[in-house]
Amino acid sequence: MRSTVLVLVAFLMLRPTADSQTPDRPRLRDLGVEIGVFRPGTLNAITDVPSVRVGHVTLMEGENVRTGVTAILPHGGNLFQEKVPGAAFVGNGFGKLVGFTQVDELGQIETPILLTNTLSVWDVANGIVDHMLTLPGNENVRSINPVVGETNDGTLNDIRGRHVKRTDAVEAIQRAQSGPVEEGAVGAGTGTICFGWKGGIGTSSRVLPPGLGGFTIGVLVQTNYGGILEIAGVPVGKELGRYSYRDRLRYPGDGSCMIVVATDAPLNTHQLKRVAKRATLALGRTGSAMSHGSGDYVLAFSTSSDLRTRADAERVQPSVRLREDDLSPLFQAVVEATEEAIYNSLLKAKNIKGVQGREIEALPLEKTRDLLRKYGKIP
Repeated sequence: MRSTVLVLVAFLMLRPTADSQTPDRPRLRDLGVEIGVFRPGTLNAITDVPSVRVGHVTLMEGENVRTGVTAILPHGGNLFQEKVPGAAFVGNGFGKLVGFTQVDELGQIETPILLTNTLSVWDVANGIVDHMLTLPGNENVRSINPVVGETNDGTLNDIRGRHVKRTDAVEAIQRAQSGPVEEGAVGAGTGTICFGWKGGIGTSSRVLPPGLGGFTIGVLVQTNYGGILEIAGVPVGKELGRYSYRDRLRYPGDGSCMIVVATDAPLNTHQLKRVAKRATLALGRTGSAMSHGSGDYVLAFSTSSDLRTRADAERVQPSVRLREDDLSPLFQAVVEATEEAIYNSLLKAKNIKGVQGREIEALPLEKTRDLLRKYGKIP
């Protein structure tokens, strides 16, 4: 009898729920579509940049909780004691980017970067502080600049319940690892919506050829914005009849997109901001006009060990950076990687039903394939 009960329990644990029955969905390159001219890294993810790690905590509880938190670590050490150069760029400032002013002023990032929902940024920031204060070497630290970005997942998630706790932020940091990055409706992308379909987390990377420096640039996005979806120039949103302004003049095209850019190129904060600006060009390529109510932010950092600020560094530090004349290939690479990351966030997402019974469908794969064929993007 006991063995029968154990088998039954195991079956119930493995049985898919309504929200997990969607079969594994493809990334853009699985469909045969390539964006740009540079090749992706081995994983085609932000973790192709050496030392970068990503971790998710996904909260899907009952009928109303559809949210989470995603952590991006520039390296696995103590970031406060070994800060990385960073920069932030605002495409449209309808949002909450905790820690922005210090990053903008000092050009340094001293904590993991976390993404979550709009009303949970402060709890997540507290979680980052909890984590940083416990690290060996930080016993006398009295100031921490947590960096937290957000988008509003209130259509699918009981956002007023503020279900993401500071302990979830700590867990996301602890889960962060190198290797493949889970995409779609996970972590901070669990409850997001993009172009009227299910959005989420997406990632991509590019590697410059040796003649252009051989540097890697990786991007991770949290997509939750509107507009008129185009994939590789194909008017998918218009063809499928789902796009902003279709029904009425004031059809909402609002939303937000958080973009995190990592590179191993030796870039200082001024150069990183120049790279970050170009990432927003990808939003336009996908069909966004960065509307009034959209919070579109880019955080960029370099993992170059030559540019890290160490607690025991000499008073006067030598300056090491890439020539300004050699930045253009990185500009091209970040646009390509950001555009592809956005498509991956849509393609990997699944149907989600959430608060008040609202359900958001994933981008229809077969119809999308048909359109890509129709416009000659795939055979």
